[in-house]
Amino acid sequence: MTPDGSATGSNVPGIGRSARAGRSLVVVEDDATFARTLKRSFEKRGYQVVLCPDGDALVAALDTVAPDYAVVDLKLGTGSGLECVKLLAARDPDMRIVVLTGFASIATAVEAIKLGACHYLAKPANTDDIETAFGRAEGDVSVPLSSRPTSIKNLEWERIHETLVETGFNISETARRLGLHRRTLARKLEKRVVK
Repeated sequence: MTPDGSATGSNVPGIGRSARAGRSLVVVEDDATFARTLKRSFEKRGYQVVLCPDGDALVAALDTVAPDYAVVDLKLGTGSGLECVKLLAARDPDMRIVVLTGFASIATAVEAIKLGACHYLAKPANTDDIETAFGRAEGDVSVPLSSRPTSIKNLEWERIHETLVETGFNISETARRLGLHRRTLARKLEKRVVK
């Protein structure tokens, strides 16, 4: 509490942000059902939630709202959520941004963090996971190191995602750069989606 009796920060552990707009959250997610589910769940926890199905809707929403938190889907239709992360971080460097993805890869995780996300979660992620991620400001040195060697399939997957990031998630250009037929690349991407 501040001296005038107003609340500061949020109930999220580790976050002491000013309650300038309460606990406002923007969800950038093209899956309408999942977005509505997140909205209801976060509203029950006291957040004011704005849904945006794509980057254009986000730009329009940012004219009227200054969110404290953001949840951004990595793959938005044919676009990239990384552009949204960059836009949000440029608007407010203190905003807590969590990226959700069904296409988890090291390359996209690194890019999301570089662009301003505080955390990166693979789908399916629930409200508890996301809210915990909002509160994690520091890395975890106790995460166990994997002694398992990287498989050829994982190396291929990483290379595909690295190229996808380089091309702004343009499937045709990614296929061309990798020397694959577009349909072959699309099949490889469909096989690895986390549901």
